[in-house]
Amino acid sequence: MIIPSPTKQIVAMYQKKWDTLENYVAQENSLRKLFTETYPYNTEMDEVLIKVCSLNDFYSTNIFSPFSVAKHIISIDVDKRLKNNDTNLVNDIAKVNINGKKQFNFYSFATKYCSHHKPKHYPIYDSYVEKLLMALKKQDNFSKFHKSELRVYSNYKDILIKFRTYYNLEEFDLKQIDKYLWQAGKEFFPKSVYSRETSKERFGYTSTMGLSIVKKNSQERH
Repeated sequence: MIIPSPTKQIVAMYQKKWDTLENYVAQENSLRKLFTETYPYNTEMDEVLIKVCSLNDFYSTNIFSPFSVAKHIISIDVDKRLKNNDTNLVNDIAKVNINGKKQFNFYSFATKYCSHHKPKHYPIYDSYVEKLLMALKKQDNFSKFHKSELRVYSNYKDILIKFRTYYNLEEFDLKQIDKYLWQAGKEFFPKSVYSRETSKERFGYTSTMGLSIVKKNSQERH
């Protein structure tokens, strides 16, 4: 498969395309108000819990224990670290112990949680973005990295910055780059049936419990 290398014109085209996705635009606007205006802080259980539940519902991130995730978020100094654009915060949010027994890695969810607080500083990770980045790396050699590095958020953000520089896309912020990557990834790597492995990618978590979900023709972002 030959993927057109991103140009300013192509990325700009996907920005306009995004604006036509009425459901996504409304969803993003609702979450933006919730995260930045209604409940901008992360110290009260009721406020964090409603953000976790809303994000989980809109993005179908399969957070099956929102209370545990919210409690975990409150336990770390999220607000100060968000203010400092701490990239390590994402991986710290992602690793959650459920019932004190199993640790889950809700990585994709954690990128979304931080992104909805500061979208220009915390780009979202999901499987569509991953697949497009890996394909363009192989095709254009824009950077050298292993796939596993995308799940270490400081590395992931650095890779996106190198991506933006390599293709001369500096006029776009990381949120705009994210919109391009997700839409193009979804276009070039459509998913209709999810296997055990891809469902694990899709819902943004891993565990030792071997959970597997199969869905068809989903159009949500995961």
